[in-house]
Amino acid sequence: MQEHHTAIHQLAVFPAQLQAVVTRINHEALSATPLSGEWSIAQNVHHLADSHSTAFARCRLILTEHNPPLKPYDQDAWATLADSCNPDIGPSLLILQGLHQRWAAFFMHLDDADWQRTGQHAESGPMTLAGILHGYVAHGHAHLDQITRTLAAYQALQPE
Repeated sequence: MQEHHTAIHQLAVFPAQLQAVVTRINHEALSATPLSGEWSIAQNVHHLADSHSTAFARCRLILTEHNPPLKPYDQDAWATLADSCNPDIGPSLLILQGLHQRWAAFFMHLDDADWQRTGQHAESGPMTLAGILHGYVAHGHAHLDQITRTLAAYQALQPE
């Protein structure tokens, strides 16, 4: 459990880190796509809510079932849905705040043996609870980086 403690803490504080980056960004900047092939800031935030809530559900399935199937989804298709393009990111930030509190509590209460429990992802193969924790901490940080790069690219295009 101790080896996971830092990752659980990072998972718990992620929503506050995200909010600190996106809070004062206007709707035009949230919707802009200045980087070719990358999502807008709003799409990134909504994706984080979608992806992390899906992963939390997968964790609960893994803990309560024996090697359950874990259904994939098309994240790029989800990112084009109207609610994913909406510059109002407030609801997704609220989802992430509550979700990460519960998710961190979930991980804090695992027994040593629980960390290696698996689910069977149709595309990625076996997934453990330990792998999900560490993978989604990295996922959050990767999207924070993408949001920061997108904002910098948008600001560079603005007239002085």
